Parts: sequence; structure tokens; C-alpha cells
Amino acid sequence: MDISQGPGSVLRHPGYLNFAASRVFSSLSFQSIGIAMGWMIYDQTHSAFALGLVGFCQFLPMAVLTFVVGHVADRFDRRRIGLVCQLIEAVTALVLAIATWQQWLTPAGILAAVTVLGAVVAFERPTMAALLPNIVPASMLQKAVATSTSMMQTALIVGPSLGGLLYGLHPVAPFAIAALPFAVASFNVISIRMQWSPAKREPVTLASVFAGVSFIRSRPVMLGTISLDLFAVLLGGATALLPMFARDILHAGPWGLGLLRAAPAVGALAMSIVLARRPLESNVGRKMLAAVAVFGVATIVFSLSTNIALSVVALLVVGASDTVSVVVRSSLVQLLTPDEMRGRVSAVNSLFIGTSNQLGEFESGMMAAALGPVATGVVGGFGTIVVVLLWMRLFPDLTKVKTLQG
Repeated sequence: MDISQGPGSVLRHPGYLNFAASRVFSSLSFQSIGIAMGWMIYDQTHSAFALGLVGFCQFLPMAVLTFVVGHVADRFDRRRIGLVCQLIEAVTALVLAIATWQQWLTPAGILAAVTVLGAVVAFERPTMAALLPNIVPASMLQKAVATSTSMMQTALIVGPSLGGLLYGLHPVAPFAIAALPFAVASFNVISIRMQWSPAKREPVTLASVFAGVSFIRSRPVMLGTISLDLFAVLLGGATALLPMFARDILHAGPWGLGLLRAAPAVGALAMSIVLARRPLESNVGRKMLAAVAVFGVATIVFSLSTNIALSVVALLVVGASDTVSVVVRSSLVQLLTPDEMRGRVSAVNSLFIGTSNQLGEFESGMMAAALGPVATGVVGGFGTIVVVLLWMRLFPDLTKVKTLQG
């Protein structure tokens, strides 16, 4: 099947719509309760350190479980793993709703819930990523990734906005309502029709457990792409500080925080729609590097802004530029990895992403506690640009990647 077909052709592919729906509904709920937990913990503590701990508690279980996750995803039915994960997320949301209703939820309780969700997501995300090539052929993979990304970005727009709105109505509401989309996601994941059966799984050995790391290290293009995203977002990510910017700098309430959280997703949605209709067909390596540099510049603009309109525009650019890197990285990881190793490689890739996102939030919280949010964002943005220049020299093969077609 020709990759030049429209995105509708991907949606008509057996099993793909269930796959995309599962990811969308799960992300919708996760983002909704995430915005509520972030606002709640900052409202209770007024502490940048506490915001940083939220990111750290998401990252820690991912770091601990990475190699277990990869082997599980390569040895068992990936649909059933996704089902279990999403059901646990639904139960966690209900527990949070009850604890909030009874006024039991303390900062420690919030961090405990974040840790549980972090452990579940550590299994869910790499497993779902490894499942996609069993649903669509390689020739459609870039379009499938871009289409899935556009749907998930819609959830990232609706989720934070819905979470902020529901929290404003009643603190229990975002947690109680989030359980339903998690349940819908679990129904869709178990309904996925797979077009290609997984290859025979190798026995568990120490070498096989760490095979994902060895595989990535042996391929400079994959290592360069994944590590570029790691360091760029680790330095340039300001997501953890959005409650501080919304409350202390832009003087907006929960609605303003929801708007800021949704803005990168709006930019990402627009870019992913473009990439679904017009896939990258030439010089994708150079375009990815340029996009990451733009990400750094937009982060600087956001950090210096005292106007919410300019802040939103800057975050729109952040989301759009980051999506180019996401699509290139996700497509390369899947195209260059044999199916029998996709779980382990996706788990390592997920660890890199978690390091950049969740550990980046912890790093930003620590820096903001010492330097303030504005200086932290500016330093991070400049750091991202420096990383791009360094990676052009350390991984010259990145600039030579021309296409993502299988």
C-alpha cells in the first residue's frame, strides 16, 4: 500500500482505529487527572520542589521497571498488557476521587498516586508503541504514527482543559469522570485485530533482557535520535513549571493553567495533521534537527513572556516543533527494529522519553527553586540549542537520514 494515500486509509486499516481510540481515551483521562493533581499539590504546598517531585515520582518506576517491561512486552500478548494497565488506571482514578471527596488526599497521597500511575504507564506506553507495527505494514508506518499523534494531541488539548474546568467546578470531578475513558480505552485495546503474528520469543537470559540497550547502541542513527530528544526536552521542558507561570507570573487561575497545558498539544495537533497528509519525504534528519532548535527558541520566548497570549503562541510553536522530532524518532525506532525486539527497544526508548519528560520536570523544579521559573526556562532553551549543535557533530549520520519509508 502506497504511503501517499490519505490518512483516512490508515483509519480504515483493520485494528488501527481500535488502537488509536485506546491511546486517545487513555491519554485523555491521564492528562485530565494530571492537571488536577498538579494544581492540587501546588495549591497545598506552594512549592516548586513539590512540583518537581511529581515528575520524579513518574520517572522513578519507569527507570526501575524498564528492562522488565521490555521483556514482558516481547513475550506476552501486548493487547492484554494494555488492557490490564488501563483497568488499573481506572481504579486509581476512582480511588483519587474517593480520597478527594473524603478530604484524605494529602501531598504524600498525591505523590503515591503519581508513582502508581508512573509504574502503569511504564508498561502501557512501550507496549502500545511496539504493538503498532503488528497492525499496519511498514509502508504505512509514518502515516500511522502521525495520524495517531494527531488524535492523541487532540486528547492532550481536551484533557488539560477538561481537567482544569472540572477541577474548578469541584475537585472530585476530574478524578471521578476520568475512570470512564480509561474503561473505554481498555475495551478498544482488547478489540484490536492484529495483521501480523509476533515472532517466536527467545528464552529469558541476562543478555536478552539488556538486548534493547545493545541494539540501540549499535545503531548510531537510532541512538542519536533518541538521545537528542532526551537532552533537548530534559533541558528545554517547562511543563512542570506551568502552575508557577500561570499563578505567579501570568496571574491566571486553573483555567489559565489548562490553557497553557493545552497550547503545546494544539501546536502538535496542527503539525501532526500536516505530517499525516504530507509525510516527510526528504532530508528528514536535517528537518528534525532544525525543529529541535526551534523548540529551544520557543522555550526562551515563553519563559520571558509576561503576556498570556504570547505565552500561548510560544507554546503552540513548542508543540509543533516537538512533533516533528516525535514522528521521526517513533518511525525510525519501529522501522529499524525487528518485531521480536520491539518491546525491549520501545521500553528503552520510553525510558529516554520519561527521563526527558518526568526527570526533566524534576530538574526544572529544582532549578526553579534556586533560580526562579524564568531563568530556568531561558537557560533550558539555550541549552537545547547547544545540544542540537553538539549532536550535529557527535552524530553526523543524523544529517544524512533522507526518508522514513519502510
